[in-house]
Amino acid sequence: MPGKEKPATKTIATNREARHEYFVMEALETGIELKGTEVKSLRAGGVNLKDSWVDIDGGELIVKGMHITPYDHGNIFNTDPTRERRLLAHKSEIRRLHQQCKLQGYTLVPLSLYFKHGRVKLELGLCKGKKLYDKRADAARRDAKRSIDRALKSNGHLY
Repeated sequence: MPGKEKPATKTIATNREARHEYFVMEALETGIELKGTEVKSLRAGGVNLKDSWVDIDGGELIVKGMHITPYDHGNIFNTDPTRERRLLAHKSEIRRLHQQCKLQGYTLVPLSLYFKHGRVKLELGLCKGKKLYDKRADAARRDAKRSIDRALKSNGHLY
């Protein structure tokens, strides 16, 4: 039916802690290699990106620590929930990321997981760790913005 089109992207999970712990220098969209029951579990929203990270091993991007809950009706086809999963990216991108990590001490962190045209994609962030004073400055900035918005709203002004 030409009138009914699916939305382009549907977010499955986001790693909110990553933006708190790191400065995201660059974001990259990659594919991810999954088994069938893992995809069904993702459709149900059973994933946790909180403690996950990405390593470059033998010229391949490997996501570690990502927990995908086993599918309820998956029986023998379910896999280990925390198994290492390969990310799909071009060789030149992987080489460039590897150089950035080695030379500048950046870290690769999964930022979000989403469906794009029926395929599972992972947004990978090239990140630099925040110091404690950076986190405090961000919190102060956020609080100041919140209080300004509250004051404007109470006075009846909207931007």
